[in-house]
Amino acid sequence: MIKTYRNTIQGIAASLVAMLFFSCTDNYQRVGDEAQKLVYPVGIAENFVMTYTEAKEVMMTDTVEATRVISVLKSPRSENFTNLEFPYRTFSNGLVLDFYDEQNNKSIIKADYGIIYSATNLIDLRGNVVLESHDGKKLETPQLFLDQDNEWVYTHEKFTFTNPEDGSIMDGEGMDFSKDRNFLYARKTNGIMHIPKEKETIPND
Repeated sequence: MIKTYRNTIQGIAASLVAMLFFSCTDNYQRVGDEAQKLVYPVGIAENFVMTYTEAKEVMMTDTVEATRVISVLKSPRSENFTNLEFPYRTFSNGLVLDFYDEQNNKSIIKADYGIIYSATNLIDLRGNVVLESHDGKKLETPQLFLDQDNEWVYTHEKFTFTNPEDGSIMDGEGMDFSKDRNFLYARKTNGIMHIPKEKETIPND
């Protein structure tokens, strides 16, 4: 009798474990706010080109001469999500951004992926981001943010900054600078700088 009773208890315990195991399967049908919301773009553009301009002065006319181009954005594909509560636009196949200073000098930014947040006018660039200024300086980083309203550029990621003017190469993590580069702050930096030898002077007899 004792042996039979013990076998019965073990059988019940095994059945309970099996019931608990199979009841873990999530068959709950989510509805309403619990359901995952599918997000679709309101539009998709191929070979997308967007030109940003600003008025040279208070506009008294609608002629082209009264404005100047400040940047040109080009991408093979753009997905428009401006129909959402927090609107944005994505560039899943990469993008190229040409931007111009007041002297019309062109600098170029390239990235594998980009997002423009319309509400904040912030551009988030990701993947092999390369910024080349008109004077040959180059910044390379995995991610770069462009705050267009404040004309500010920054990254929290590792970066390499190459300056051909003095032959320096600087590595670091985290950098902030103004769009006109009048202010630059870099953190956790290290690098090399080429110091040219002074030319030997031949004394006069």
